[in-house]
Amino acid sequence: MAKFRSKLLAACLLVGAPALATACNSLPNEISRQDIDSESQQALNKLTSENSAARAIAGQSRAVLIFPSIVKAGLGVGGAFGEGQMRKGGVVTDYYSTFTGSWGLQAGAQKYGYAVFLMNNDAVKYVEDSDGWEIGVGPTVVLVNAGMAENLSTSTLKEDAYAFIFDQKGLMAGVSIEGTKITKLEK
Repeated sequence: MAKFRSKLLAACLLVGAPALATACNSLPNEISRQDIDSESQQALNKLTSENSAARAIAGQSRAVLIFPSIVKAGLGVGGAFGEGQMRKGGVVTDYYSTFTGSWGLQAGAQKYGYAVFLMNNDAVKYVEDSDGWEIGVGPTVVLVNAGMAENLSTSTLKEDAYAFIFDQKGLMAGVSIEGTKITKLEK
């Protein structure tokens, strides 16, 4: 995380955005596994209690990747980073980081979280065995928005994975997980 923090801070400074540099500099230096456990459990509980589609999907999933706190900043060039975990049957099996790099029309900073419910054993195995999973390559992931959530039922679940973005805060429009790289953290 310290390497990412340094690179993101350098990128923010390079493009001359003092406000973004301040946001980047406020990233925590290190997050403990205990903090990841606590924040992930709270985020998952909140998501499934407030969102009936997430609750239904969680009941059918084989595993869930939960990233409770992602920090995103950018001005032309940007990035987002966070750490989370995989849970199977309510038990933490591994820890993961998520990183997204982006460029284009963007300015601001925000914080959000996301959960990816893996619906079959092949999707779980792919994530566990890959040397970094890029969303958009491998298992098919559907980003569930509010309109789609109303039409989902356990009988219509046919994709490998379903993702939910939650707790968006900040001054940046839109969140996409396409192209996000998820990498298993060393033990």
